[in-house]
Amino acid sequence: MKKFRKPFATVIFSIFLFVHCASTLHKTGINLERYRSDLESKSVLVDGLDWKYTEKPGSAETLVVVHGFGGDKDHWTRFSRHLPDGIRVIAPDLPGFGESDKPEGLSYTQEAQADRLYHFTESLGLKEFHIAGNSMGGGIAGIFAAKYPEKVKSLILFDNAGVKSPTPSEMQLIDMQGKPSPLLVTSPEDFDRLLAFTFVKPPYLPSFLKSYFANKSFANREWNASILKQIRKEGYFLEGKLTEIKAPTLVIWGKEDKVIHYTVMDVLKKKMKTKLETVLLENMGHAPMIEDPKLSAKLVQDWLNKP
Repeated sequence: MKKFRKPFATVIFSIFLFVHCASTLHKTGINLERYRSDLESKSVLVDGLDWKYTEKPGSAETLVVVHGFGGDKDHWTRFSRHLPDGIRVIAPDLPGFGESDKPEGLSYTQEAQADRLYHFTESLGLKEFHIAGNSMGGGIAGIFAAKYPEKVKSLILFDNAGVKSPTPSEMQLIDMQGKPSPLLVTSPEDFDRLLAFTFVKPPYLPSFLKSYFANKSFANREWNASILKQIRKEGYFLEGKLTEIKAPTLVIWGKEDKVIHYTVMDVLKKKMKTKLETVLLENMGHAPMIEDPKLSAKLVQDWLNKP
């Protein structure tokens, strides 16, 4: 028995050491990315919920950026790096995602998150700012702009959710067939399939970071599935609020987006009553600010510089 226990204990210790090293490598890699983007990690307690967020200092314009489903604040880290000095960037982890609190029993619909985001911005003393969002985060940003117009100087949407596209996306066709959502990974090895579905050219990730995100996505599968169920039950909530948006709006979309079809822009052009500009990017997927952060930041910078 002693000869058996010693190798077994060694294996257990090796696994623990590997997990610990992988976690340390991940934290080091993420912190390096944030450092290169001049982002500081912060937290704030809002209505009993602990929000984690990153902030890039600036004294000119303030830009609040909202991540998509299954994402977190670091979806905007490389994007922030390419914005000029002077633009203050605030990127929160929405409750239920990233490092923020994830209490069970809460509503995680886009409208509920927009209301929470309002209280988050109030807690930071933000009076008037630009707001950007991707996918689910775009739906939340749009609802926020409709419900709290006095706070929003302009709205920037990256492949936003919350509006029904005239042409179904590949994901919608899969959903209509009753198949599992392509946004939920079935195993750590399935992460490559998710990247290929989301991007035309997936961003480079060191192997240790890729493994970390793959395992994290699989571990969060059931939790994310429960949130996705709430969002689907909510329906196309933003579409009913489009006429209430007063802020000038920039819409950026990847033409090869398989998650949400770019014809959503046709609906926005038809229903929105405010100033609206649209940009359709060739050979781009569902999250342009991740796939091409430099180009995305340039488009946003040019938009913010307009009179």
